[in-house]
Amino acid sequence: MSGASTRWAARTLAALALPLGVCAAPLLRCDVSYAGTTHAIEALPVMDPYPVPSVDIGGRFRFKAVMVGDATRVERILIYAYLDTARQPILVQEAKYLPPFRVTDKPYPLTGEQHLYAGPVERELIYSCTLQGIQP
Repeated sequence: MSGASTRWAARTLAALALPLGVCAAPLLRCDVSYAGTTHAIEALPVMDPYPVPSVDIGGRFRFKAVMVGDATRVERILIYAYLDTARQPILVQEAKYLPPFRVTDKPYPLTGEQHLYAGPVERELIYSCTLQGIQP
């Protein structure tokens, strides 16, 4: 048996050995829109929120979505939106979501649609986040 075949067989057997009902890790997905462009930002659980980088949104905003916890328990979800200025980013919104979170097999809307306005000409950032994979 070749090396690739052996690895494939081992992965297949490992997958078959998993008990039914085992879910993937929780996933936070945020669709962030600015100036007609939408960015899909996904966050998996992390133990330390500080090293999670923010994402540049059109050179005007920065967006950071953090899910603190592990595959079995989400402790909190943190969402930050910043106005990106020449000197330094300015916090526009900070949101914190705490358990209990809805257990469902489909993504459910966590934040609803948020509209943020910032900067000298009130630029608009729109985002909404869904959560899935939460286990009972």
